[in-house]
Amino acid sequence: MTRAASFAGLILAAGDSSRMGRDKALLPWPPAAAGQASSSDTFLSAAIRSLSAATEFVVVVVGKNEVALAPIIYAYGASLVVNLDPSRGQFSSLQLGLHEVLNHGRDAAMVTLVDRPPVSPVTIRILHNAFETANQNIWAVVPEFSGKHGHPYLVGREMMEAFLRVPATSIARDIEHEHQEHIQYLSVDDPLVALNINTPEDYAGLLGRSFQN
Repeated sequence: MTRAASFAGLILAAGDSSRMGRDKALLPWPPAAAGQASSSDTFLSAAIRSLSAATEFVVVVVGKNEVALAPIIYAYGASLVVNLDPSRGQFSSLQLGLHEVLNHGRDAAMVTLVDRPPVSPVTIRILHNAFETANQNIWAVVPEFSGKHGHPYLVGREMMEAFLRVPATSIARDIEHEHQEHIQYLSVDDPLVALNINTPEDYAGLLGRSFQN
């Protein structure tokens, strides 16, 4: 049975990007080789556009980088919420974002991290359709590539409430495992779902790849 979920998009972007040496949200997307003109797009703007295509609105959780990110967020029609203490960890940002989603009366969210390259529109549609057609026992749909779980993942109200019941210092993966019988892991033909960009070397490794965005 199809369920008509009211989706919000949620992007976690409050980290300090210490290993990258610069805010990953502001990295040009896609990356340009030396001597080439940099894109006016960024990881953040590309993520907002990617989620906007499949959701009713997008929320970005920011931290100390609020001043730098706010102009991009508003220019692309998203809203923001500030994590005043991002040192508590990424899960605290997830909880803030989910509270915002619920406060807007939505019962499902498509969640991603700002340091993940935006996946293809086809992948977004596959994940969205899988969630809407899953049985009511499924609380979340998580993409998988070559055995690695990734982003964006989709959560319904039950999973959101499970995330919100635990301390802000928790780890999302641990909470998912506690409710594994309610998680659908969906294999997709998109390596970007499992690609994490943490260092300049990771970012440089994207050069020469083709992207469907």
